[in-house]
Amino acid sequence: MTDITQAAGGARPAARRLGGYELVVLLLLGLAYGFAYFDRMAMTFLGPFVQAEMGLSNEQLGWLGSGLSLTWALGAYVVGRWSDLMGKRKPFLLAALVIFSFASVMSGLAWSFGSLLASRIVMGAAEGPFLPICLAIMVAASAEHRKGLNAAVVQNVFGSIIGTALAPIVLIAIAEAYDWRMAFYISGLPGLVLAVLIWRFIKEPEAAPKPAEPATRLSFGQLLAREGREVRSLMATRNIALCALVSIFAVGTVVIGSIFMPLYLDGPRDLDPAVWSRMMSVLGFSPAAGAVTAGLLSEKIGRKPALVIFCLLMTIAPASLLWVEGSPTLLAALMFVSWMGLGGFPLFMGVIPAETLGRLRAATAMGAVVAVGEIFGGFALPPITGRLADSFSIDVALYVQLGLAVTAGLIALAVAETNPRITGKPAIA
Repeated sequence: MTDITQAAGGARPAARRLGGYELVVLLLLGLAYGFAYFDRMAMTFLGPFVQAEMGLSNEQLGWLGSGLSLTWALGAYVVGRWSDLMGKRKPFLLAALVIFSFASVMSGLAWSFGSLLASRIVMGAAEGPFLPICLAIMVAASAEHRKGLNAAVVQNVFGSIIGTALAPIVLIAIAEAYDWRMAFYISGLPGLVLAVLIWRFIKEPEAAPKPAEPATRLSFGQLLAREGREVRSLMATRNIALCALVSIFAVGTVVIGSIFMPLYLDGPRDLDPAVWSRMMSVLGFSPAAGAVTAGLLSEKIGRKPALVIFCLLMTIAPASLLWVEGSPTLLAALMFVSWMGLGGFPLFMGVIPAETLGRLRAATAMGAVVAVGEIFGGFALPPITGRLADSFSIDVALYVQLGLAVTAGLIALAVAETNPRITGKPAIA
């Protein structure tokens, strides 16, 4: 029988079957990230209701998404780096769960655009480090040949089914039965329950060995200088820099699509909320299918080709909405195939950075990739796109989404392969 401490971070038999502690970690972290994403996506699906009551413009909706993305980015790197320096994962994970759950409740209590933006900013700061730390714990608890698959399952199976498939059905039903504020209140509850379960059942992973450092106290300026050197060191690594670039365009594609596709379906396509909510719900299952497919494919043919394929799949959704005249069923099918492209996210955000630099700097590298993508793709692009949509038409948002997906796929062609089975090189410890 596999020892729990061994499964948490020590040496593991390569052929070990999925079960025991590894399965517990997979289920709890998957559910936790799923409801974190549920909270993040709540504004996407409740956007038409919030916009109607508060009289918000497309640009203001863009700012709600970008404000969360900015603090998500900063939190991802700063707390991920802090976690690596401390050699701890679990305390940061628990704090994030509690904070973003309360931030969801505060979104429901918002009385103006400013107060709503503030609640989303706090939520982003708490949720940003959540994924890098989840993946760092998951990689440490996984058998060697399941690292890519488990990372994909945590991020895109649970994340997409709960955050994209379940969320629109549940949130819109609550909003129509009560109001959008009640939907925000309820969405904050699961995170608190999962915080208790993770505190009880997930153990702190065994820390990777650190090089000895002199016990000196650094000034704030020295600390900033050291972190600046760390960031430059990360971005000087070819694969980390390329993953960060892919992250900018892939995150931009998803954030813009998440904000403006429901508005497009509700507006120019003139579909009933019950219809387009079901269409968006279908999309929640496609990243799950994509995550498993991309994870398995990356083990067979390599990380790089799988990443290229799944980035380019994301072009289909905006192209279909712009140019395909068909029934909601046909559009939903095309969007389903396209949103499978999100299966590539665990590769460039988690697996490739971890395999490039090793476990000691895993959370820092993952956090840096997430941070760059969220700052430049998630923060900068939505308000600009919203302003263009206000000035011209909402079609512009879909053209932007399409161009970003194409660019992500082209950049992915330059990523170096990291799968040890493909390269023939041993994994970096």
